[in-house]
Amino acid sequence: MTDFLQLEGKTIAVFGAANRKSVAWLVGETLAAAGARVVHVVRDAKTRSEIEGLLSKAAGGGARVTSVLTCDVERQQEIDAVAAELAKLGPIHGLVHSLAFANYSEGMKPFHETRREDFLQALNISAFSLVALANALKARLVPDSSVVTIGISTTRMAAENYGYMAPIKAALHSSVVFLAKSFGDARVRFNAVCPGLLKTSASAGIPGYLDSYLYAEAATLRKQAVATQEVANAVAFMLSPRSSGINAQEIVIDAGMGVNYFDKSIVSKATK
Repeated sequence: MTDFLQLEGKTIAVFGAANRKSVAWLVGETLAAAGARVVHVVRDAKTRSEIEGLLSKAAGGGARVTSVLTCDVERQQEIDAVAAELAKLGPIHGLVHSLAFANYSEGMKPFHETRREDFLQALNISAFSLVALANALKARLVPDSSVVTIGISTTRMAAENYGYMAPIKAALHSSVVFLAKSFGDARVRFNAVCPGLLKTSASAGIPGYLDSYLYAEAATLRKQAVATQEVANAVAFMLSPRSSGINAQEIVIDAGMGVNYFDKSIVSKATK
């Protein structure tokens, strides 16, 4: 069986690639390897140039073609414009939402000191954008298509160095359920792939992230951190017809971290 995922020839829009370490970039590469027609949608012209450069290198100068469009999801007019551009490509079989932003320019603060404007901006970009994009693209999503967003492995861990993003991700996770219900008659599935801590450029901007990443790695059952490629593989599966019975779910990719906080090696270090 050469096409297990059954993605050959399907058109999938991938929102959120920023560089070669992005979840969205690796998702696009994984989908392309499975034969899908990938359309990257990035924030601005500068990012578009970078992603086009990566695509050129990946193609080795060959004939591979992957479209790159731009869309700042804070602007409804740009969402409408990219929806119109995607409409020109024909039916859409899948949508990947890998968008998140939080303003940490003033450093980490206690949660109760979160500025209203920062919280609402993060909510708009990281959570409501999924609703806005789904609404704008509803007419182009074919029956039995799949929408996948990138969540986090748990929103119940009050990590100081994640600031106010866990409540934002909780809103995203809840939106997945409501969108799945709202699009039920259209036969469009919505799911979240929820990784543990990853080594990405975006995560590098979170103050104190490295220590948390190393702790998360120690807490996995295999003592090895989750790789971004593992997340991309899960996203590809969730986009494929092979996952057709999965809807309105959070698929956790954490290598067992969530069940292993009391690992004896971690406990012994903390109690010395």
